[in-house]
Amino acid sequence: MTNFLIKAPATFACLLALSLAVPLARAQSVAPSAAAAPAAAHSILLWPNGAPGALTGGGDLDAPSLDIYLPASNPTHTGVIICPGGSYVHLSLVKEGSDVAAWLNARGVAGFVLHYRLAPRYHYPAPFDDVTRAMRYVRANATALGLDPKHIGVMGFSAGGSLASIISTHYDPGKADSSDPIEQASSRPDFSILCYGVLSMHEEFTHASSRLNLLGPSPDLKLVNLLSSEDQVTADTPPAFLYHTASDQTVPVINSVLYFEALKKAGVGAELHIFETGPHGTGLGQNVPGLPALAEWPTLLANWMRANGWMEASDAAAAAPAGGKP
Repeated sequence: MTNFLIKAPATFACLLALSLAVPLARAQSVAPSAAAAPAAAHSILLWPNGAPGALTGGGDLDAPSLDIYLPASNPTHTGVIICPGGSYVHLSLVKEGSDVAAWLNARGVAGFVLHYRLAPRYHYPAPFDDVTRAMRYVRANATALGLDPKHIGVMGFSAGGSLASIISTHYDPGKADSSDPIEQASSRPDFSILCYGVLSMHEEFTHASSRLNLLGPSPDLKLVNLLSSEDQVTADTPPAFLYHTASDQTVPVINSVLYFEALKKAGVGAELHIFETGPHGTGLGQNVPGLPALAEWPTLLANWMRANGWMEASDAAAAAPAGGKP
């Protein structure tokens, strides 16, 4: 299996020109992650009095929430909002949620698993409103959570990667005149981690089901362009780590390539890892049958976070128990 590490501008054609190792057999299923997920230390409603645009009668489906996982020690005072995937119609809350929070906790980083609103009850902007509120909540409560308000990132998988990239390109500095202190906080992530993300809404690149569930059946072209994150990158877009597999048959790898290229063109720090072989939805890549190399991508992520000061420089925290309280 070949792992492409790209830290400089590159075209998709260049990627295809790189030599490949002999492909391994495609995995048909993904085994549960080896990480033991801790119990959530705390779970909160993002809007205790009801979310904007919320319908009635759906119970938890109408009430976006955040599961808070705090490590025993957080030397870098970093927190990551985790957006699970699921085509904007369901949430992969273990493999792309609590397992990821456990992995972060073991390395001294706080994790916040987002339950955002889903189709068919909700389309854009409801999920975007939810991740925006989550970012504001964590930043506004950073001191109480043991975090640095300038060390708050976002991480997303598949459709959750779409959501993470949208907030990375459509944030605001906060509403200074709001009576709600949460709304006064900036919604800009300090960094993003995008894992096999649906980063484009253009038909030739996107995942059709995710686009349908987010935008509806006949979206206006202006909205398609607005939510195609590769078209929205600026010099102020947060730095990003991207992970994908070249053989992903669900979300084409070009999604990650185009976003990476846009970041580099804008002068934004970015690191892209493309593994030659692997199915969609690998989560942390642990115990994927026939594809042991995929288990290495979280180590590459940890190296990137450490290099940027968002994770401590050693594995000392991995021995510490997770599950602290706010």
